[in-house]
Amino acid sequence: MTNLFTSIHSFFNPTYDWIPQVVNNSKHELEESYPNRYAGKLLLQTEISLEQSTFTHLLSANYFTAVTAIEKHLFGHRCRRCGNQTKRMFASFPCARCGTTHVYCRRCIEMGQITSCQPLYYWTGPTPVWKAQEKACQWVGELSRYQKKASERIAMTMKRGNDELLVWAVCGAGKTEMLFDGIGKSLKQGKRVCLATPRTDVVRELLPRFHTAFPSTIISGLYGGSEDKDGNGQLVLSTTHQLFRFAHAFDVVIIDEIDAFPFHAEPTLSFAANRAAKQDAARIYLTATPRKMQRQKVEAKKLKAVFVPVRFHGYPLPVPKLQMDFDLKSALKNYSPPKSFFSWYHKRVNRQRQLLIFVPTIKLAEEMVAKLANTLNLDKGDAIHHVHASDPDRAERVQQYRDKKFSILITTTILERGVTFPSVDVVVIDAGHVVFDEAALVQIAGRAGRSPNDPTGEVIFHHDGKTTAIVQAIKSIKKMNQRGRKL
Repeated sequence: MTNLFTSIHSFFNPTYDWIPQVVNNSKHELEESYPNRYAGKLLLQTEISLEQSTFTHLLSANYFTAVTAIEKHLFGHRCRRCGNQTKRMFASFPCARCGTTHVYCRRCIEMGQITSCQPLYYWTGPTPVWKAQEKACQWVGELSRYQKKASERIAMTMKRGNDELLVWAVCGAGKTEMLFDGIGKSLKQGKRVCLATPRTDVVRELLPRFHTAFPSTIISGLYGGSEDKDGNGQLVLSTTHQLFRFAHAFDVVIIDEIDAFPFHAEPTLSFAANRAAKQDAARIYLTATPRKMQRQKVEAKKLKAVFVPVRFHGYPLPVPKLQMDFDLKSALKNYSPPKSFFSWYHKRVNRQRQLLIFVPTIKLAEEMVAKLANTLNLDKGDAIHHVHASDPDRAERVQQYRDKKFSILITTTILERGVTFPSVDVVVIDAGHVVFDEAALVQIAGRAGRSPNDPTGEVIFHHDGKTTAIVQAIKSIKKMNQRGRKL
Protein backbone atom coordinates (compact mmCIF):
# COMPACT_ATOMS: atom_id res chain seq x y z
CA MET A 1 0.00 0.00 0.00
CA THR A 2 2.86 2.37 0.85
CA ASN A 3 4.57 1.63 -2.47
CA LEU A 4 1.28 2.24 -4.32
CA PHE A 5 0.81 5.59 -2.59
CA THR A 6 4.43 6.54 -3.32
CA SER A 7 4.03 5.64 -7.00
CA ILE A 8 0.83 7.67 -7.34
CA HIS A 9 2.37 10.68 -5.57
CA SER A 10 5.53 10.44 -7.70
CA PHE A 11 3.45 10.30 -10.89
CA PHE A 12 1.69 13.59 -10.18
CA ASN A 13 4.52 15.27 -8.23
CA PRO A 14 7.86 14.40 -9.83
CA THR A 15 10.88 14.72 -7.58
CA TYR A 16 14.55 15.04 -8.37
CA ASP A 17 15.90 12.86 -5.58
CA TRP A 18 17.38 10.55 -8.20
CA ILE A 19 20.00 13.17 -9.11
CA PRO A 20 23.32 11.89 -7.69
CA GLN A 21 25.31 13.73 -5.04
CA VAL A 22 29.04 14.45 -5.23
CA VAL A 23 30.90 11.15 -4.84
CA ASN A 24 34.52 12.07 -5.55
CA ASN A 25 35.61 15.50 -4.31
CA SER A 26 39.27 14.89 -5.03
CA LYS A 27 40.96 16.96 -7.74
CA HIS A 28 43.87 14.53 -8.01
CA GLU A 29 44.83 14.00 -11.66
CA LEU A 30 41.76 15.97 -12.75
CA GLU A 31 41.90 18.61 -15.46
CA GLU A 32 40.97 21.93 -13.90
CA SER A 33 38.31 22.77 -16.50
CA TYR A 34 36.23 19.60 -16.05
CA PRO A 35 34.02 20.73 -13.11
CA ASN A 36 32.98 23.94 -14.93
CA ARG A 37 32.42 22.07 -18.19
CA TYR A 38 30.33 19.21 -16.84
CA ALA A 39 28.89 20.02 -13.41
CA GLY A 40 25.12 20.37 -13.33
CA LYS A 41 24.55 18.62 -16.66
CA LEU A 42 22.68 15.48 -17.68
CA LEU A 43 24.37 14.27 -20.85
CA LEU A 44 24.44 11.32 -23.20
CA GLN A 45 27.94 9.94 -23.64
CA THR A 46 27.93 11.26 -27.21
CA GLU A 47 27.54 14.77 -25.78
CA ILE A 48 30.62 14.46 -23.58
CA SER A 49 33.56 15.62 -25.69
CA LEU A 50 36.22 13.36 -24.18
CA GLU A 51 38.27 10.52 -25.57
CA GLN A 52 36.85 7.12 -24.64
CA SER A 53 39.81 6.23 -22.41
CA THR A 54 39.51 9.51 -20.49
CA PHE A 55 35.76 9.13 -20.07
CA THR A 56 36.13 5.52 -18.89
CA HIS A 57 38.71 6.60 -16.31
CA LEU A 58 36.49 9.43 -15.00
CA LEU A 59 33.52 7.09 -14.81
CA SER A 60 35.42 4.41 -12.88
CA ALA A 61 36.77 7.09 -10.51
CA ASN A 62 33.21 8.30 -9.80
CA TYR A 63 33.71 11.70 -11.39
CA PHE A 64 30.75 10.78 -13.62
CA THR A 65 27.79 8.71 -12.45
CA ALA A 66 25.41 6.90 -14.78
CA VAL A 67 21.71 7.66 -14.30
CA THR A 68 18.89 5.52 -15.69
CA ALA A 69 17.46 7.65 -18.47
CA ILE A 70 13.92 6.30 -18.50
CA GLU A 71 12.38 5.27 -15.22
CA LYS A 72 9.56 2.75 -15.03
CA HIS A 73 6.70 3.31 -12.63
CA LEU A 74 3.26 1.90 -11.92
CA PHE A 75 1.57 3.83 -14.73
CA GLY A 76 4.22 3.50 -17.45
CA HIS A 77 7.47 5.44 -17.92
CA ARG A 78 8.99 8.85 -17.30
CA CYS A 79 11.89 10.33 -19.24
CA ARG A 80 14.39 11.77 -16.79
CA ARG A 81 15.78 14.20 -19.34
CA CYS A 82 12.52 15.95 -20.31
CA GLY A 83 10.04 14.65 -17.73
CA ASN A 84 7.69 13.20 -20.37
CA GLN A 85 5.31 10.58 -19.01
CA THR A 86 2.67 10.59 -21.76
CA LYS A 87 2.31 7.02 -23.01
CA ARG A 88 1.86 7.91 -26.66
CA MET A 89 5.18 9.81 -26.56
CA PHE A 90 7.09 6.59 -25.83
CA ALA A 91 7.82 3.87 -28.37
CA SER A 92 9.83 0.66 -28.53
CA PHE A 93 12.52 -0.53 -30.92
CA PRO A 94 14.90 -3.51 -31.23
CA CYS A 95 18.25 -2.39 -29.87
CA ALA A 96 21.27 -3.30 -32.00
CA ARG A 97 23.56 -2.73 -29.01
CA CYS A 98 22.18 -5.43 -26.72
CA GLY A 99 19.73 -7.34 -28.92
CA THR A 100 16.60 -6.67 -26.88
CA THR A 101 13.63 -4.33 -27.27
CA HIS A 102 13.85 -0.99 -25.48
CA VAL A 103 11.67 1.99 -24.81
CA TYR A 104 12.71 5.42 -26.08
CA CYS A 105 11.30 8.91 -25.54
CA ARG A 106 9.83 10.62 -28.59
CA ARG A 107 9.26 13.96 -26.83
CA CYS A 108 12.94 15.01 -26.73
CA ILE A 109 14.31 12.89 -29.56
CA GLU A 110 15.56 15.97 -31.42
CA MET A 111 18.21 16.31 -28.69
CA GLY A 112 19.44 12.77 -29.34
CA GLN A 113 17.61 9.49 -28.81
CA ILE A 114 17.31 8.53 -25.17
CA THR A 115 16.50 4.89 -24.34
CA SER A 116 16.01 2.63 -21.37
CA CYS A 117 19.37 0.95 -22.05
CA GLN A 118 21.41 4.11 -22.63
CA PRO A 119 22.10 6.06 -19.42
CA LEU A 120 22.56 9.76 -18.88
CA TYR A 121 25.75 10.85 -17.13
CA TYR A 122 25.93 13.35 -14.30
CA TRP A 123 29.07 14.97 -12.92
CA THR A 124 29.70 13.78 -9.35
CA GLY A 125 33.25 15.05 -9.09
CA PRO A 126 34.37 18.28 -7.39
CA THR A 127 31.88 21.13 -7.48
CA PRO A 128 32.96 24.05 -9.66
CA VAL A 129 34.17 27.28 -8.10
CA TRP A 130 32.79 30.22 -10.03
CA LYS A 131 34.66 33.50 -10.04
CA ALA A 132 33.50 36.08 -7.49
CA GLN A 133 33.48 39.22 -9.64
CA GLU A 134 33.82 42.46 -7.72
CA LYS A 135 32.28 44.67 -10.41
CA ALA A 136 30.64 42.36 -12.93
CA CYS A 137 27.91 44.75 -14.08
CA GLN A 138 29.14 47.68 -16.18
CA TRP A 139 25.72 48.96 -17.25
CA VAL A 140 25.60 52.73 -16.77
CA GLY A 141 21.96 53.55 -17.52
CA GLU A 142 19.42 54.93 -15.07
CA LEU A 143 16.26 53.24 -13.84
CA SER A 144 12.92 54.93 -13.27
CA ARG A 145 11.66 54.82 -9.70
CA TYR A 146 9.30 51.95 -10.58
CA GLN A 147 12.08 50.01 -12.30
CA LYS A 148 14.33 50.66 -9.31
CA LYS A 149 11.76 49.28 -6.88
CA ALA A 150 11.46 46.10 -8.93
CA SER A 151 15.25 45.88 -9.32
CA GLU A 152 15.70 46.03 -5.55
CA ARG A 153 13.15 43.25 -5.00
CA ILE A 154 14.84 41.12 -7.66
CA ALA A 155 18.30 41.62 -6.11
CA MET A 156 16.95 40.84 -2.64
CA THR A 157 15.36 37.59 -3.84
CA MET A 158 18.53 36.52 -5.65
CA LYS A 159 20.65 37.23 -2.57
CA ARG A 160 18.29 35.41 -0.21
CA GLY A 161 17.87 32.33 -2.39
CA ASN A 162 15.32 29.56 -1.88
CA ASP A 163 12.52 31.92 -2.91
CA GLU A 164 10.37 32.96 -5.87
CA LEU A 165 9.37 36.33 -7.29
CA LEU A 166 7.04 37.22 -10.16
CA VAL A 167 7.97 40.44 -11.96
CA TRP A 168 4.77 41.65 -13.64
CA ALA A 169 5.89 44.46 -15.92
CA VAL A 170 4.11 45.89 -18.94
CA CYS A 171 5.57 45.51 -22.43
CA GLY A 172 8.41 47.98 -22.77
CA ALA A 173 8.89 48.45 -19.02
CA GLY A 174 12.58 47.54 -19.31
CA LYS A 175 12.59 44.13 -17.60
CA THR A 176 16.09 43.29 -18.80
CA GLU A 177 17.62 46.41 -17.22
CA MET A 178 15.84 45.62 -13.95
CA LEU A 179 17.76 42.34 -13.78
CA PHE A 180 21.25 43.79 -14.18
CA ASP A 181 21.88 44.84 -10.58
CA GLY A 182 20.72 41.55 -9.09
CA ILE A 183 22.72 39.50 -11.58
CA GLY A 184 25.80 41.64 -10.93
CA LYS A 185 25.50 41.11 -7.17
CA SER A 186 24.95 37.37 -7.66
CA LEU A 187 28.12 37.12 -9.77
CA LYS A 188 29.96 39.04 -7.03
CA GLN A 189 28.89 36.25 -4.65
CA GLY A 190 30.35 33.66 -7.02
CA LYS A 191 26.93 32.37 -8.04
CA ARG A 192 25.92 30.88 -11.35
CA VAL A 193 22.96 32.48 -13.13
CA CYS A 194 20.66 31.29 -15.91
CA LEU A 195 18.18 33.41 -17.84
CA ALA A 196 15.91 31.17 -19.91
CA THR A 197 13.30 32.25 -22.44
CA PRO A 198 10.94 30.27 -24.69
CA ARG A 199 12.12 31.96 -27.93
CA THR A 200 15.39 31.65 -29.83
CA ASP A 201 15.04 35.18 -31.20
CA VAL A 202 14.98 36.57 -27.66
CA VAL A 203 18.24 34.82 -26.76
CA ARG A 204 19.87 36.24 -29.88
CA GLU A 205 18.67 39.74 -29.03
CA LEU A 206 19.73 39.54 -25.37
CA LEU A 207 23.26 38.19 -25.94
CA PRO A 208 24.89 41.41 -27.23
CA ARG A 209 23.16 43.44 -24.52
CA PHE A 210 24.48 41.16 -21.80
CA HIS A 211 27.98 41.08 -23.29
CA THR A 212 27.97 44.87 -23.09
CA ALA A 213 26.60 44.95 -19.54
CA PHE A 214 28.88 42.14 -18.26
CA PRO A 215 32.05 42.46 -20.36
CA SER A 216 34.29 40.38 -18.05
CA THR A 217 31.83 37.53 -17.48
CA ILE A 218 31.92 34.25 -19.38
CA ILE A 219 28.48 34.14 -21.01
CA SER A 220 26.99 31.16 -22.84
CA GLY A 221 24.19 31.51 -25.38
CA LEU A 222 22.31 28.25 -25.86
CA TYR A 223 19.63 27.69 -28.50
CA GLY A 224 19.05 25.39 -31.44
CA GLY A 225 21.86 25.99 -33.94
CA SER A 226 23.99 28.13 -31.61
CA GLU A 227 27.76 27.91 -31.92
CA ASP A 228 28.17 27.51 -28.15
CA LYS A 229 27.93 23.77 -27.53
CA ASP A 230 29.48 23.58 -24.03
CA GLY A 231 27.28 25.95 -22.05
CA ASN A 232 29.97 26.37 -19.40
CA GLY A 233 29.47 30.09 -18.77
CA GLN A 234 28.90 31.52 -15.32
CA LEU A 235 26.00 33.44 -16.89
CA VAL A 236 23.88 31.36 -19.25
CA LEU A 237 21.26 32.75 -21.66
CA SER A 238 19.22 29.87 -22.97
CA THR A 239 16.00 28.77 -24.57
CA THR A 240 13.92 26.77 -22.11
CA HIS A 241 14.36 23.65 -24.27
CA GLN A 242 18.12 23.72 -23.64
CA LEU A 243 17.44 23.23 -19.90
CA PHE A 244 16.74 19.57 -20.65
CA ARG A 245 20.52 19.13 -20.34
CA PHE A 246 20.85 20.66 -16.84
CA ALA A 247 20.19 19.44 -13.31
CA HIS A 248 20.88 21.34 -10.06
CA ALA A 249 23.19 23.65 -12.01
CA PHE A 250 22.17 27.23 -11.16
CA ASP A 251 21.99 29.37 -8.03
CA VAL A 252 19.63 31.78 -9.79
CA VAL A 253 17.12 30.81 -12.48
CA ILE A 254 15.23 33.55 -14.34
CA ILE A 255 12.39 32.52 -16.64
CA ASP A 256 11.58 35.30 -19.08
CA GLU A 257 8.10 35.45 -20.64
CA ILE A 258 6.81 32.70 -18.35
CA ASP A 259 3.38 32.97 -19.96
CA ALA A 260 4.66 32.43 -23.51
CA PHE A 261 4.11 29.45 -25.75
CA PRO A 262 5.46 26.82 -25.53
CA PHE A 263 6.54 27.22 -21.88
CA HIS A 264 3.07 27.71 -20.39
CA ALA A 265 1.58 24.83 -22.42
CA GLU A 266 4.35 22.25 -22.11
CA PRO A 267 4.81 20.59 -18.68
CA THR A 268 8.18 19.16 -19.68
CA LEU A 269 9.65 22.68 -19.90
CA SER A 270 8.68 23.62 -16.35
CA PHE A 271 9.98 20.20 -15.25
CA ALA A 272 13.35 20.99 -16.84
CA ALA A 273 13.45 24.55 -15.46
CA ASN A 274 12.76 23.35 -11.91
CA ARG A 275 15.37 20.63 -12.20
CA ALA A 276 18.01 23.04 -13.58
CA ALA A 277 17.78 25.10 -10.40
CA LYS A 278 19.71 24.10 -7.30
CA GLN A 279 17.56 23.13 -4.35
CA ASP A 280 18.17 26.47 -2.64
CA ALA A 281 18.09 28.56 -5.81
CA ALA A 282 16.31 31.87 -6.30
CA ARG A 283 13.69 31.79 -9.03
CA ILE A 284 12.60 34.95 -10.86
CA TYR A 285 9.67 34.91 -13.29
CA LEU A 286 9.17 37.73 -15.80
CA THR A 287 5.97 38.49 -17.65
CA ALA A 288 3.87 41.29 -19.09
CA THR A 289 0.82 39.05 -19.44
CA PRO A 290 0.57 36.54 -16.58
CA ARG A 291 -1.75 33.61 -17.07
CA LYS A 292 -4.82 33.05 -14.90
CA MET A 293 -3.03 30.52 -12.69
CA GLN A 294 -0.19 32.95 -11.97
CA ARG A 295 -2.59 35.81 -11.18
CA GLN A 296 -4.50 33.53 -8.81
CA LYS A 297 -1.30 32.57 -6.98
CA VAL A 298 -0.41 36.25 -6.57
CA GLU A 299 -3.90 37.11 -5.30
CA ALA A 300 -3.78 34.19 -2.86
CA LYS A 301 -0.34 35.36 -1.67
CA LYS A 302 1.19 32.04 -2.70
CA LEU A 303 3.58 33.82 -5.07
CA LYS A 304 5.40 37.04 -4.25
CA ALA A 305 5.14 39.69 -6.96
CA VAL A 306 6.28 43.18 -7.89
CA PHE A 307 4.28 45.16 -10.45
CA VAL A 308 5.64 47.72 -12.93
CA PRO A 309 2.63 49.26 -14.74
CA VAL A 310 4.44 51.91 -16.79
CA ARG A 311 6.91 51.77 -19.65
CA PHE A 312 10.43 52.95 -18.94
CA HIS A 313 9.86 56.19 -20.88
CA GLY A 314 6.62 56.95 -19.01
CA TYR A 315 4.24 56.81 -22.00
CA PRO A 316 1.24 54.45 -21.98
CA LEU A 317 0.89 51.32 -24.07
CA PRO A 318 -0.65 51.97 -27.51
CA VAL A 319 -4.32 50.92 -27.46
CA PRO A 320 -5.10 48.95 -30.64
CA LYS A 321 -7.69 50.26 -33.08
CA LEU A 322 -10.20 47.62 -34.21
CA GLN A 323 -11.00 47.41 -37.90
CA MET A 324 -13.99 45.29 -38.91
CA ASP A 325 -13.51 43.87 -42.41
CA PHE A 326 -16.36 42.05 -44.17
CA ASP A 327 -14.01 41.23 -47.04
CA LEU A 328 -11.35 39.66 -44.81
CA LYS A 329 -11.92 36.02 -45.75
CA SER A 330 -11.98 36.71 -49.49
CA ALA A 331 -8.84 38.87 -49.16
CA LEU A 332 -7.01 36.12 -47.27
CA LYS A 333 -7.89 33.58 -49.95
CA ASN A 334 -5.91 35.81 -52.32
CA TYR A 335 -3.12 36.19 -49.71
CA SER A 336 -3.83 39.89 -49.47
CA PRO A 337 -4.72 42.26 -46.63
CA PRO A 338 -8.30 43.63 -46.71
CA LYS A 339 -9.09 46.88 -48.53
CA SER A 340 -9.17 48.93 -45.33
CA PHE A 341 -5.49 48.12 -44.75
CA PHE A 342 -4.48 49.99 -47.92
CA SER A 343 -6.63 52.99 -47.00
CA TRP A 344 -4.94 53.16 -43.61
CA TYR A 345 -1.48 52.58 -45.09
CA HIS A 346 -1.68 55.65 -47.31
CA LYS A 347 -2.95 57.83 -44.42
CA ARG A 348 -0.53 56.69 -41.68
CA VAL A 349 0.27 59.30 -39.03
CA ASN A 350 4.01 58.77 -39.35
CA ARG A 351 5.09 57.24 -42.64
CA GLN A 352 8.73 57.20 -41.53
CA ARG A 353 8.00 54.28 -39.22
CA GLN A 354 8.68 50.74 -40.31
CA LEU A 355 5.71 48.41 -40.55
CA LEU A 356 5.40 45.09 -38.71
CA ILE A 357 2.56 42.90 -40.01
CA PHE A 358 1.45 39.82 -38.06
CA VAL A 359 -0.39 37.00 -39.82
CA PRO A 360 -1.63 33.68 -38.40
CA THR A 361 0.06 31.17 -40.76
CA ILE A 362 3.40 30.56 -42.45
CA LYS A 363 1.71 30.18 -45.84
CA LEU A 364 0.11 33.60 -45.49
CA ALA A 365 3.41 35.18 -44.45
CA GLU A 366 5.19 33.74 -47.48
CA GLU A 367 2.52 34.48 -50.08
CA MET A 368 1.56 37.96 -48.89
CA VAL A 369 5.01 39.40 -49.63
CA ALA A 370 4.53 39.38 -53.41
CA LYS A 371 0.87 40.46 -53.22
CA LEU A 372 1.65 43.40 -50.97
CA ALA A 373 4.72 44.44 -52.95
CA ASN A 374 2.74 44.47 -56.21
CA THR A 375 -0.22 46.39 -54.77
CA LEU A 376 1.97 49.01 -53.08
CA ASN A 377 4.38 49.19 -56.03
CA LEU A 378 7.32 48.17 -53.83
CA ASP A 379 10.46 46.27 -54.69
CA LYS A 380 10.00 43.23 -52.49
CA GLY A 381 13.74 42.55 -52.45
CA ASP A 382 14.50 45.94 -50.92
CA ALA A 383 11.30 46.93 -49.12
CA ILE A 384 9.47 43.87 -47.84
CA HIS A 385 10.33 40.43 -46.41
CA HIS A 386 8.78 37.74 -44.24
CA VAL A 387 9.95 35.58 -41.32
CA HIS A 388 8.58 32.57 -39.47
CA ALA A 389 9.87 29.84 -37.15
CA SER A 390 11.01 27.55 -39.98
CA ASP A 391 12.83 30.27 -41.89
CA PRO A 392 16.58 29.46 -41.95
CA ASP A 393 17.36 33.14 -42.64
CA ARG A 394 15.18 34.43 -39.78
CA ALA A 395 17.98 35.81 -37.60
CA GLU A 396 19.61 37.62 -40.53
CA ARG A 397 16.33 39.13 -41.73
CA VAL A 398 15.32 40.32 -38.28
CA GLN A 399 18.69 42.01 -37.90
CA GLN A 400 18.38 43.63 -41.34
CA TYR A 401 14.95 44.93 -40.37
CA ARG A 402 16.37 46.27 -37.10
CA ASP A 403 19.09 47.98 -39.14
CA LYS A 404 16.35 49.48 -41.35
CA LYS A 405 17.56 47.76 -44.51
CA PHE A 406 13.90 47.36 -45.54
CA SER A 407 10.61 48.87 -44.37
CA ILE A 408 7.97 46.12 -44.07
CA LEU A 409 8.30 42.78 -42.28
CA ILE A 410 5.52 40.17 -42.37
CA THR A 411 5.77 37.70 -39.52
CA THR A 412 3.95 34.96 -37.66
CA THR A 413 3.68 35.06 -33.87
CA ILE A 414 7.40 34.21 -33.66
CA LEU A 415 8.08 37.94 -33.15
CA GLU A 416 5.19 38.64 -30.81
CA ARG A 417 7.49 39.23 -27.84
CA GLY A 418 11.05 39.76 -26.67
CA VAL A 419 12.25 41.74 -29.70
CA THR A 420 12.61 45.51 -29.85
CA PHE A 421 12.32 47.75 -32.87
CA PRO A 422 12.59 51.48 -32.11
CA SER A 423 9.92 52.93 -34.40
CA VAL A 424 7.21 50.72 -35.89
CA ASP A 425 3.51 50.62 -36.62
CA VAL A 426 1.93 47.22 -35.97
CA VAL A 427 -0.84 45.52 -37.93
CA VAL A 428 -2.51 42.19 -37.16
CA ILE A 429 -4.27 40.58 -40.11
CA ASP A 430 -7.09 38.24 -38.98
CA ALA A 431 -6.72 39.13 -35.30
CA GLY A 432 -9.65 36.82 -34.50
CA HIS A 433 -7.66 33.73 -35.54
CA VAL A 434 -7.21 31.15 -32.79
CA VAL A 435 -3.41 31.62 -32.69
CA PHE A 436 -3.89 35.16 -31.43
CA ASP A 437 -4.93 34.65 -27.82
CA GLU A 438 -5.18 37.50 -25.31
CA ALA A 439 -1.53 37.32 -24.23
CA ALA A 440 -0.30 37.22 -27.83
CA LEU A 441 -2.36 40.27 -28.82
CA VAL A 442 -1.17 42.28 -25.82
CA GLN A 443 2.43 41.38 -26.59
CA ILE A 444 2.02 42.21 -30.28
CA ALA A 445 0.58 45.62 -29.40
CA GLY A 446 3.58 46.09 -27.13
CA ARG A 447 5.98 46.03 -30.11
CA ALA A 448 4.88 49.61 -30.94
CA GLY A 449 5.97 52.76 -29.14
CA ARG A 450 9.01 51.27 -27.42
CA SER A 451 11.37 54.20 -27.97
CA PRO A 452 11.27 57.50 -26.04
CA ASN A 453 11.90 59.16 -29.41
CA ASP A 454 8.73 57.60 -30.85
CA PRO A 455 6.52 56.31 -28.01
CA THR A 456 3.15 56.35 -29.80
CA GLY A 457 3.15 53.88 -32.69
CA GLU A 458 -0.14 52.86 -34.28
CA VAL A 459 -1.60 49.38 -33.71
CA ILE A 460 -4.41 48.06 -35.94
CA PHE A 461 -6.31 44.77 -35.41
CA HIS A 462 -8.09 43.66 -38.61
CA HIS A 463 -10.89 41.16 -37.92
CA ASP A 464 -14.25 39.95 -39.21
CA GLY A 465 -15.81 39.62 -35.75
CA LYS A 466 -14.48 40.43 -32.29
CA THR A 467 -13.34 37.44 -30.26
CA THR A 468 -13.04 37.12 -26.50
CA ALA A 469 -9.26 37.34 -26.91
CA ILE A 470 -9.51 40.66 -28.77
CA VAL A 471 -11.90 42.14 -26.22
CA GLN A 472 -9.84 40.96 -23.25
CA ALA A 473 -6.56 42.18 -24.80
CA ILE A 474 -7.97 45.70 -25.26
CA LYS A 475 -9.40 45.62 -21.73
CA SER A 476 -6.06 44.46 -20.31
CA ILE A 477 -4.08 47.22 -22.07
CA LYS A 478 -6.50 49.91 -20.93
CA LYS A 479 -6.43 48.57 -17.38
CA MET A 480 -2.61 48.66 -17.27
CA ASN A 481 -2.58 52.20 -18.65
CA GLN A 482 -5.18 53.27 -16.09
CA ARG A 483 -3.13 51.75 -13.27
CA GLY A 484 -0.02 53.51 -14.57
CA ARG A 485 -1.77 56.89 -14.63
CA LYS A 486 -2.70 56.56 -10.95
CA LEU A 487 0.95 56.38 -9.89
